[in-house]
Amino acid sequence: MKTRILAIGSRPDDWVRAGVDTYLERLPAHLKPELVEIPLSLRSSGGDPAVAKAKEGQRILQRLKPGEFVITLDERGKPWSSVELSRQLVRWQLEESAVALVIGGPEGLADEVHKRANQSWSLSALTFPHGMVRVIVVEQLYRAWTILQGHPYHKV
Repeated sequence: MKTRILAIGSRPDDWVRAGVDTYLERLPAHLKPELVEIPLSLRSSGGDPAVAKAKEGQRILQRLKPGEFVITLDERGKPWSSVELSRQLVRWQLEESAVALVIGGPEGLADEVHKRANQSWSLSALTFPHGMVRVIVVEQLYRAWTILQGHPYHKV
């Protein structure tokens, strides 16, 4: 299964890169996601944030591949425990050849991206900085894999 994380924003802070890299290094090659950074739309004072979100949505849709199983990260999505995510991971591996996890910009994801999604995943009812979402997603993929392997990383 080919996995990609599409995230709005380039040049993340050093702590984001370090956090993501920590878990990417731990994941086996067949689960290691490719990180695709999509430029953030310029925001001007007095500008309409909906316009920026729409432009980012178009960029995301252009980067999605035909047949890719799309999971949006959204506070209105379905919350999964780490064990539930491990079950999702098994299902994706068995049923999907390519999976894209999509992280939006400051205003979230455009409606067109939500319409393209096969699933929507909520990390929490809380709002996180987008860089932190990258770290959490990669860590949770690693955690899900360790659960499936019976590795002691995940403690209940």
